[in-house]
Amino acid sequence: MNTRYYKSYFLIGFSILALSACVTKKYERPAVNSNDLYRENTTTDTTSIANLQWKTLFADQSLQLLIEQGINGNLDLKQAIERIKVAEATLLQSRAALLPSLIGDLSVTDNKQSVAALNFPPGININTETQLYKAQLSTSWEADIWGRLSSAKRSAYASLLQTDAAKRAVQTQLIANIANAYYNLLALDKQLSITEQTIKIRQADVETMKSLKEGAVVNGAAVVQSEANLYAAQVTLPDLKRSIRETENALSILLGKGPGKIDRSTLDQQTAYSNLQTGVSAQLLQNRPDVQAAEFAFRAAFENKNVARASFYPALTLTANAGLSSLTLKNFFDNSIFYSLIGGITQPIFNKGQNKARLKTAEAQQQIAFYNFQQTLLTSGQEVSNALYAYQTAEEKEKTRAMQVASLTKAVDFTKELLRYSSATNYTDVLTSEQSLLAAQLNSINDRLQKLQSVVNLYKALGGGWK
Repeated sequence: MNTRYYKSYFLIGFSILALSACVTKKYERPAVNSNDLYRENTTTDTTSIANLQWKTLFADQSLQLLIEQGINGNLDLKQAIERIKVAEATLLQSRAALLPSLIGDLSVTDNKQSVAALNFPPGININTETQLYKAQLSTSWEADIWGRLSSAKRSAYASLLQTDAAKRAVQTQLIANIANAYYNLLALDKQLSITEQTIKIRQADVETMKSLKEGAVVNGAAVVQSEANLYAAQVTLPDLKRSIRETENALSILLGKGPGKIDRSTLDQQTAYSNLQTGVSAQLLQNRPDVQAAEFAFRAAFENKNVARASFYPALTLTANAGLSSLTLKNFFDNSIFYSLIGGITQPIFNKGQNKARLKTAEAQQQIAFYNFQQTLLTSGQEVSNALYAYQTAEEKEKTRAMQVASLTKAVDFTKELLRYSSATNYTDVLTSEQSLLAAQLNSINDRLQKLQSVVNLYKALGGGWK
């Protein structure tokens, strides 16, 4: 007889598990095309600079110190860490929902009835004041038959993983922002240095023009043109200094401190990392924190849809109360035990379409999360391609720009010499060549900056900086 009951219980339990599997689905990574995301890159080598420590990529010790300060002090990164703590607490709460609750209650109740309201005959003396002493434990447990609570727990876990990936994405972006701002600061320093050197040269040119005018080699127009050329260089100094100050202030904010001076080296001391291995685009799923965060968001939405689907099915709840209850404290433990056990099934029948609306919302949110996952993956491939091509074009420009600067330097020297000894040359030729030389020198700094920053952007695009 007992064996028959056990078989029946086993069949019931198995049936419940089978029905639960039909209601809630098991998560599987969505089918997304992670291949061929890099334009004109057919490498099969999985080696990637994303796996490098950031100290390996950035050899400048001043920059390394700034990145360390940023990781320790950046306020966005600290906020991301706190969000992880919130997600951890939510996960603990969802896990606790699978366990029975237990509540203790200790109470004393004093109750006084109205003699007039009781309507007893005259002469009857009844005590109308009573005390009730009560101590009880209450417990309640919902059986997770359809997997609703388990799905909610998995959703919370996916959200935790999402916030952790988001924190790593913040760190990756932070390192890139600090490095780019640092290189921009070095470039501004170099532009300021070249401009100051140009001002000294043009001050000498003014004196030379005055001497040549006294020798009747040039006229007064050449003198005032040389002075205007000097002023044109001098007027750029305030803006350069302002840009340097603003870049220092912005970099200080990234470090989580008030605006101040930034210790740094020089642009000439920088060597761009040249072994730019990208690996295969499928690795972005493992290396890019924002791609991982987008997938975890989709996973959480998937589990939320399971929760919404399970809401259509009945919920089995067991509730129990037990304790001691007595009208006198003296006899509190004498024949005062009480208990109750309640098992109930709640089945939604009509709730104004709330469950249907909840399921439709969950399905739409899951689809939105899927599209966001796809978009994030495509964008990451675009960023890798853009950064890699930016490095290549910067290298090409550096070579051509060096020849341009060399030619313009000779042109300035030649026109100055011709101005001294030939009437066929006037100061306009010198002015044009000097202005072209300064522009080329400043552009060469921008080329150098582009090369350095493209390495930073490629490193970030591949998902480097958090390992």
